[in-house]
Amino acid sequence: MSFLQPWMLAALPIAALPVIIHLINQRRYQTLDWGAMQFLLSANQMSRGFRRLRQWLIMAMRVLAIAGLLFAVSRPLASGWLGLTAGGQADTTIVLLDRSPSMQQRTAGVSKLDAARRQLVDTLQTLGSKRWVLIDSATLKPQEISSPAALLDAPQTTGVSASADVPAMLGVVHDYIKANNPGRTEVWIASDLRENDWQPEDGRWGSLRSAILEFPQEVRFHLLTYASDASAAQPNLAVRVTDARREPSGGGSDLVLSLEVTRDSAPPGRPGRPDAPAKIALPLRLEIDGAPSVMNIELTNVGFELKDHRVPLAAGATRGWGRVSLPADSNPADDQAFFVYDEPVVRRTLVVTDAPDRARAVRLAASISPSPAVSSAAETATPDALGAVAWETLALVVWQAPLPTGDAAQRLRELVDRGGQVIFLPPAAPTGASFAGVRWQAWQEPAEPLTPDNWRSDQDLLVKTESGASLPVGRWKVSRYCTLSGELNTLATLPGGAPLVGRAVTDHGGVYFIATTTEPRDSTLASDGVVLYAALRRVIDAGAQRLGDTRNEPAGQPFAASPEPWRRTAGDDSPAAAEALSTDYCFYQGVYEGGDKLAAVNRTLAEGRTDTVPAARVDRLFEGLAFDRVAGVVGDGAGLLREVWRLFLGAMIVALVTEAALCLPRIAAPVAEKPQTVPIGRRAERPVEAAV
Repeated sequence: MSFLQPWMLAALPIAALPVIIHLINQRRYQTLDWGAMQFLLSANQMSRGFRRLRQWLIMAMRVLAIAGLLFAVSRPLASGWLGLTAGGQADTTIVLLDRSPSMQQRTAGVSKLDAARRQLVDTLQTLGSKRWVLIDSATLKPQEISSPAALLDAPQTTGVSASADVPAMLGVVHDYIKANNPGRTEVWIASDLRENDWQPEDGRWGSLRSAILEFPQEVRFHLLTYASDASAAQPNLAVRVTDARREPSGGGSDLVLSLEVTRDSAPPGRPGRPDAPAKIALPLRLEIDGAPSVMNIELTNVGFELKDHRVPLAAGATRGWGRVSLPADSNPADDQAFFVYDEPVVRRTLVVTDAPDRARAVRLAASISPSPAVSSAAETATPDALGAVAWETLALVVWQAPLPTGDAAQRLRELVDRGGQVIFLPPAAPTGASFAGVRWQAWQEPAEPLTPDNWRSDQDLLVKTESGASLPVGRWKVSRYCTLSGELNTLATLPGGAPLVGRAVTDHGGVYFIATTTEPRDSTLASDGVVLYAALRRVIDAGAQRLGDTRNEPAGQPFAASPEPWRRTAGDDSPAAAEALSTDYCFYQGVYEGGDKLAAVNRTLAEGRTDTVPAARVDRLFEGLAFDRVAGVVGDGAGLLREVWRLFLGAMIVALVTEAALCLPRIAAPVAEKPQTVPIGRRAERPVEAAV
C-alpha cells in the first residue's frame, strides 16, 4: 500500500497520545494507605478485572481512531502491484503510447488502445504530477499536455497503421530528460509487447539503459501491457497485398495481383472430425480504380493465398490504384490493403569496387530478375570512375572498396536520403574513413570457420520468406571477417558477439555493413548463394520503390517531396484517418496522390506477426532500472489504482462509537433489602455495597 500524501504519516506517533495521557494521569496522584478505604477496595475487588479490561479497550479505541484519521488524510492507494510501487507526486510524468495496428484489436467493442488510454487517465489523474508529456509511437515527438484527460481526445493518441519502435521512443525519453532536467520522473508505457515493436535484440537497449542510469534524478518505469489479453482468443483475419503489377496482355494490359489472407488462430474442426479444420467462406472485396467487385474465397487452414490473379484493365490504363477488403472483425486495422500499379521500372544496381573480379558474384546475383516482367541490371565501376553514373536511376549501390569520402560520399548520402539502398563490403585494406558513423577496423582470421550464432529473422535483410521459411543463415561459414566500430543495429553476429551484418541508423533509405565478402577465402556467401540472392533482392525491392512515380510504402515513411500537396484518394473510414492532416498521411493506410506521384501506404509485413516478448525478457531489458509492470484487461472497466481512504475513515468512526459505548456507566442491578430485626435503642446497619 502506498499513499498520495505520505508525509502525513509522519504524524502517526500522535496515535500514542491516549496512552501517554493515561500514564501521566497515573503519576498525578500519590497512593496513601488509609484505613477507611480498605473497605472500599475490598468492595471493588470483584469488579476490578472487568474495569481494567474496559479501560484498555477504551484506550485502544482512542488510539485506533487517531491512527485511522491519519491514514485517511494520507490518501492510501490499493490495487495490486501499483499499490506497492507508485506513490507520491512526480515532477514530470511521461506517457509512451503504442498506436500500432495490433493495439487496435477489440474485445466487446473496446480496443486495447482505448482501454489503455482510459486506464492511464484514471490512474494518472489520481497520482497527479506537475507536468505531463506524451510521446506517441507515430510522431516520436514529446508533446506537453495540460492534463491526463487529453489522452482521450488528442489526435496523437488514436490508432495508426505504422508500427511502433519502442527503443526509439525510449531514446526520445532520454533526450527529453537530458534537455529539460526535470525532477522525479515517472515513465508510463502502454503496449501489447509485440516483438516487432519492441525489438528486444536491438543494440539500442543496452546503451539506453546505461544512459538512463546515469541521470541523477529518479526515473521510474511502469509498463501497462495487454499481451495476454482475452482478445487474443478471438480469431482475427488480416489481408495483405504481396504483389501488384501491370503486364501486357494481348492488345491491352492486365493487373497481376497476389495477396494473402491470414488468421491468428486455427479454425475449429469439422463436426465429427476435430482434426480436420472447418472451411470458412468469406467474401473478398476488390476495388480497382474505384470499380468494386467481390470474390468468394475459402480458408481451409490458417490462411489463403491468391497468386498472380489477373484482372483486365481498362484500355489505356497505365497506372492506377486498388484496395482489397475483408469483412469487419476484431481488428479493423488489418482488414484492408491498398496498392498502386504502374509500368515497371528497371531495377539498377551499381557495384563499386577497386577489384571487379572480387565482386563478380554480387553483380551476377543483382542482375537476376525475380520475375520475367521485371527488368534488373547491374554494372561495375571503380571508385575513381563515378562521374558518369546516373545516381537517380539506382536502386542499390554495393560498395566493396575503402569507405567513400568527399563527393562520392555526398552522392551516396543523397541516394540514401531519396530512399536508396547501400551495402558496404569490407575492402582489402581498411582505412580510417567512416560512413553514417560506422567504420571498418581490422581483418580477423579465426582458426576455424565460424557460423552465425544469432541473427534476426523477423525483419530486415535476413527476414523469413513470404512462405515463413527461414533463410539458411546458419550454414554461412565465415573464414575471415573485418571488425566494425560505430553505432549500428546488428542483424547477425558471430560467436563472441562480433557483428556480421548490421544496419546503420538513418532517417531514410538503408545503409548495411556485411563484415565479410563473397570471395571463397572469406566466406561461403557466394557458393551457397541463397542468402546472398535473397538479401540483395530485398534491398533492391526497397530501393526500386523510390524510382518510379508510384510507390507502395510502409506506414511511417515520410512521403517524397511533391510539387503539389498530397491529397487522399482512398483510405480508412475511421474518423482519425479521415481527419488526418496532410503531414500525417504517411501514418494511415490508404492511397495518396501528389501531382504526378501516387503512393499506397500499408502496415508493415512484420505487423502481421503475433509473437510477443516474454515477461522475463522484458525484465532483462529494464534490468537495473526502477521498473514494474501490470497486465491490463480490455473491457473490465477497472482502474489501476483505487483510493481507500474511506475504509480508514469508516474504521475511525467504528472505533469512536465503540469507545463511546465502553464509556457508558454500568447499570447496577437493584439490591433487594432484607428486613432486619433491630433491638430497641440500636441503629440498623447498612450493607457496605449500598453505602458505596
